[in-house]
Amino acid sequence: MNVFRKKSVEQTLAETGESGHALKRDLTWWDLAIMGVAVAVGAGIFSIGAQAAAFYAGPAVVLSFLIAGVVCGAAVMCYAEFASMIPVAGSAYTFTYTTVGEIVAWVIGWDLILEMLMAGSVVSKYWGVYLNQFFELIGWNINTNISIGSFNFDLAPIVIVAFFTTLLVLGTKIGARVDGALTILKIAIVVFIVVVGFFYVKAENFTPFIPPSEPAASTDGSGFSAVMEQPLWQWATGMAPSIYGVTGIISGAALVFFAFLGFDVVATASEETINPKKNVPLGIGVGMGLIIVLYTLVAVVTTGMVSYKDLAKQKDPSLAVAFKMVGADWAAKIISLGIVIGMATVVMVLLLGLTRVVFAMSRDGLLPRGLSHTGKHGTPVRLQIIVGVVMALIAACCNVGILSDMVNIGTLSAFTLVAISIPIMRKKRPDLERSFKIPGNPWVPILIAIANLWLMVNLSVLTWIRFVVWLIVGFAIYFGYGYRHARLGTGELEVAKQE
Repeated sequence: MNVFRKKSVEQTLAETGESGHALKRDLTWWDLAIMGVAVAVGAGIFSIGAQAAAFYAGPAVVLSFLIAGVVCGAAVMCYAEFASMIPVAGSAYTFTYTTVGEIVAWVIGWDLILEMLMAGSVVSKYWGVYLNQFFELIGWNINTNISIGSFNFDLAPIVIVAFFTTLLVLGTKIGARVDGALTILKIAIVVFIVVVGFFYVKAENFTPFIPPSEPAASTDGSGFSAVMEQPLWQWATGMAPSIYGVTGIISGAALVFFAFLGFDVVATASEETINPKKNVPLGIGVGMGLIIVLYTLVAVVTTGMVSYKDLAKQKDPSLAVAFKMVGADWAAKIISLGIVIGMATVVMVLLLGLTRVVFAMSRDGLLPRGLSHTGKHGTPVRLQIIVGVVMALIAACCNVGILSDMVNIGTLSAFTLVAISIPIMRKKRPDLERSFKIPGNPWVPILIAIANLWLMVNLSVLTWIRFVVWLIVGFAIYFGYGYRHARLGTGELEVAKQE
C-alpha cells in the first residue's frame, strides 16, 4: 500500500483545465488582500483579544498578538511561495500532495476542513449573538433564538450563511465585491474605534504590563477541569496549571492565533486568480501587513481603556464591553454595528475556503467526484450548498464556544507541514519557476515549523484529545474510501497526462 504516492506539479496544473471541474479566474491581488482582511478582522479583533487579555496575558496581550502575527506572517510566506508555483485550489492540501505524499495531504485536507468548518460555525454563531446585542443596544425587542421544548436554536446563523452561500453560487467575483464593500466599511469602523479609544486610555491600566503568574482556576470548580484546560506542555511536564506571566503570553499567542486565521483560506482561491504567480503573493503580503497593524493598535487601546482584572470579571469580555465599562455606550452601539458587519464578511471567506478544499480533494477522488462538478457560473454549486447547510446547522444548534481552539490546532498543523514542504520542494523541483521565494531556506522554514509546533503544544489538553479523535475519523474515511478511489492510484491522472 503506497500511501505516500505523490502527484506531479504537471498533473496538478492539468486538473485545473478539466471540463466540468474547472474554476473561473477573475480575482485580482486586491480581491485577495481584502479577502484576507475580511476573514481576519472580525473573528478576533472584537472579542478574542479582550478574552486573551482577561484570562491569559493581561496588557502583555500586545506581545501575544505580535508573536502570533510574526509566526503567521512567516508561515504565510511559505504559502506564497507554493502558490506562486502551484496556483491551484486546495491550498496546503494541494501543496503537500506534490511534496510529501497522499497520506500527509489527506491529513492536511482533513485538518483544513476542521479549521474552516469550525471557524465558520463559530463566527456564524457569534454573528447571531452580536446581532442580538446590537438589537438590544438600539432598543429593538428582537431575538433570533427560538426554543422548541428543551431544544434551542438560533435563526441568525442560518440567515447569514444562506445569504453568502447564494452569492458564492452565483459567482466568486460577485461574492468578493460584496465582501469587499463590507470590509472597507469594517476597516473604517476599526479606525474609528482606535481613535476614540485612545481618549479613554489610562497609563495605570498597563501596569503591570506582564502580570505575575498565578494558579488557573477551573471553570466548573473541579481540578479536572483546570487540568484539561491547561496547555499540553504544562500537563506533560507536570507543571501546575497557571495563567499570566510569560507562559500566559505564549498561551495567549496560541489563542489569538485564531485572529489571524484566513491567509491559508486566501491561498485556496489561487485557481480563481488572474496571473496568480504574481497576484497571490502580493495579495497575501498586503493583507497580512494590514492585519498586524490593526490588531496591535486595537490590543493597545483595549488594555489601556480598562484593567485586565476588570475585564476578567465580565461574563463575556469584548471590545464593546470595554467601551461600556468606561461609560461610552454610544460608542458601543457603533462598535456593535461594526462587529455585525465585520463577522459577516468572515463567514463568506470561510464558506469559500472550505468549499475549495473539499473541491480539490473531491477532484482528486479522495472524496466523491460528484462534489467537484462546476456549473455555468464556474462554481461548485452542489458542494457550496452542502457546505452552507452543514455550517448553518452546526452554528444554529450547537454550543460552539468550545470549538475555537479546534480551529487553531487545525490551522497550526497545516502551517507546520507547509513550512516543512518548502525545503523538500526546493530540492525535488529546483527547475520550477518561483515568482516569490521565502529567504533563508532551509533553516527559516524549519524554524517556522518549530514555532507553529510550539504554539500547538500551548493549546489545551482537551483540544488535543478532540484533535486526535478527529484524525482517527479522518484515517477511517481515507482507508475506507479515499485510498481506493484516488485518481492517482487508479491511473486516471496518468491517462489524462498522456492525452
